[in-house]
Amino acid sequence: MLSQRFRLATLMLILSGPAWAVDTPTADPADVVNAARTAIDAGDYATAMASLADVLSQNPGNADALNLMGFASRKSGDLNGAAQYYAAALAVDPQHLGALEYQGELFIQLGDIAAAEANLAMLAAACGACEEHADLAEALADLAS
Repeated sequence: MLSQRFRLATLMLILSGPAWAVDTPTADPADVVNAARTAIDAGDYATAMASLADVLSQNPGNADALNLMGFASRKSGDLNGAAQYYAAALAVDPQHLGALEYQGELFIQLGDIAAAEANLAMLAAACGACEEHADLAEALADLAS
């Protein structure tokens, strides 16, 4: 009888041990977004978009990921997709400096100079003479030359 109780107690201890996680922990979204930036800088838009899609599947309201997805889409030639991603980023954060700049550059590509100038004005109001404002202003000035 003691042997049977011992086995039962041992089995109970084993079964009541620590629970082991079954799923793989997800990467920190900020790290994934930074890795996507690195891929974009290297011109590897497909890798960046795959990484950003993972972030957006977990957090569809990540304005940085939406903005970079728009940039990678635009650089890949998907102007309609880029427009949707920039609009989504700006819906989350209407003063997202990167999205305002890149959407303005998209407007230039599409020939909508008035919309690009409107983004430039929003950048001026949001950040004054920040890098995003200077880059969009330069892109607009390049049209005149």
